[in-house]
Amino acid sequence: MKVAVLTDAHGNLPALEVAVEAIRHEGCDAIYYTGDAIGIGPYPAECLDLLLSTPRMHCVMGNHDAWFAYGLPQPQPLWMSDGEVAHQQWVHANLDPSLRDVVARWPYLMEEEFNNMRVAFLHYGLDSSGRDFAAIVPHPSTDTLDRLFARHRADLVFYGHDHAASDVHGHGRYVNPGSLGCFTEPVARFVVLDINQDGTYTLVKHAVPYDDTDLLGAFEERQVPERVFIRRSFFGR
Repeated sequence: MKVAVLTDAHGNLPALEVAVEAIRHEGCDAIYYTGDAIGIGPYPAECLDLLLSTPRMHCVMGNHDAWFAYGLPQPQPLWMSDGEVAHQQWVHANLDPSLRDVVARWPYLMEEEFNNMRVAFLHYGLDSSGRDFAAIVPHPSTDTLDRLFARHRADLVFYGHDHAASDVHGHGRYVNPGSLGCFTEPVARFVVLDINQDGTYTLVKHAVPYDDTDLLGAFEERQVPERVFIRRSFFGR
């Protein structure tokens, strides 16, 4: 069984296109996407369409996806600035409203068993409701991740949300491939998990270069709200 895992495309179509094409060449049996197709980047509709049209793609819910499917938090929380509200409204206005119901069917958690190996896919640690996410812990320790994912009796846990790549061994192995769409280098990050019949496996991390010229220009061309902050904070330029 060979599966690819990617996360947090965040409206970065060039990165997602390069990753999907590279995964196709890998000959994977399935692709798991751990949330946040939209938000931040200038291509929300194109990214969502590509994910929905890619064969054998399995998507789980991220917070940006949930804001599209169910609406922004009300009342406006203190941590969500007016600028972010304007940005999210722009994102949602650029998406087909009929896709709300499609995205709303994405689960917050997928648990699979491949050749007796238990694997969990989710955007981040879930709260007690199972429909919201714990606060991000930067540079997580083994103990932190053991607590964050304690409810999942999995050998491997794949997650995202925190855009930094991470690979930590604790009660299980916790792997964040790193954000596909938000990174200071123009490389599309994802991992490929190859599980043998006896339950042993290999995990290969990929970083495929892409041309970010059109991506960076599209922020201005499409008048993306908060584009100066986004380019500086998520792309370093």
